[in-house]
Amino acid sequence: MLGEDCFIQQYVDHDPTKNAKDYRCAPLSYNNHKGTDFALRTLRQMRDGVNVVAAAPGTVVRLRNSIKDQLKTDANAESVAGRECGNGVVIEHSDGWETQYCHLKKGSIVVRKGQTVQAGAVLGEVGLSGRTQFPHVHLSVRKNGEVVDPFDPDGVVKCRAPDKKTLWKTPLNYQPGGMIYAGFADKVPEYTDVKSGRAAKGVLPLDAPALVVFGFGFGLQKGDQLRLVIKGPNGTITDHTTKIEKNKAQYFQAAGKRLNGATWPSGKYTGTALLIRDGRVISGQNGYVTLK
Repeated sequence: MLGEDCFIQQYVDHDPTKNAKDYRCAPLSYNNHKGTDFALRTLRQMRDGVNVVAAAPGTVVRLRNSIKDQLKTDANAESVAGRECGNGVVIEHSDGWETQYCHLKKGSIVVRKGQTVQAGAVLGEVGLSGRTQFPHVHLSVRKNGEVVDPFDPDGVVKCRAPDKKTLWKTPLNYQPGGMIYAGFADKVPEYTDVKSGRAAKGVLPLDAPALVVFGFGFGLQKGDQLRLVIKGPNGTITDHTTKIEKNKAQYFQAAGKRLNGATWPSGKYTGTALLIRDGRVISGQNGYVTLK
């Protein structure tokens, strides 16, 4: 469910210059981005399998299903040149409408070219193929070959909440950035482990060398603050705030305390990650660990 298992990482770019802005005039896009990116919270979800479904009835006109799932790096960028969409499906609808679904998991596509599909029909699974650094499906909507933003189909950016007339059957809330998840570890985790979902520990020993909480967020803007708090059986252990110096598509920060003594008090600990913008908390996530 959007906002729980997944989130919108980026929107269609409405800025004609080399800069980027979404339909709310915020920086949740990048230059010439032509779709809406529905991202999973972790790579673990992708491995477990998350279906991608057709947005409307139509006919499959193109597909690709053989591109490797991998994080895009400078070393492998050339291998996806011209195939930035990765594995994907293009569906032709009536009246000149077309939708495209990119970055699907290798081998997961279950439809064939020429097949008629209904709205909600499974096309494949969310993957990491093509030019991407996080598991997501990139949805492009086109009318007579021109990109249409489903949040702002008339193309007139108003820098506010969209008109009631969007392309969504059920209105989708705009999230101006937020915390993806929070978790505990006994040291500052590697970023790759945070993104994969492997970093968070549910149980730690009483003699753990340190108690560290981390927060993983998206859509952070210059001037935001990321506050990390650990509370245990005896009260607050750490309360640390970091100021964000520049816009970040995704970002993680960790804070904690080293063991001072033989053991930590046994029991349940709560870690809280708060994203603060203009003095107001816009998103928060809790993580939990038991020390025993």
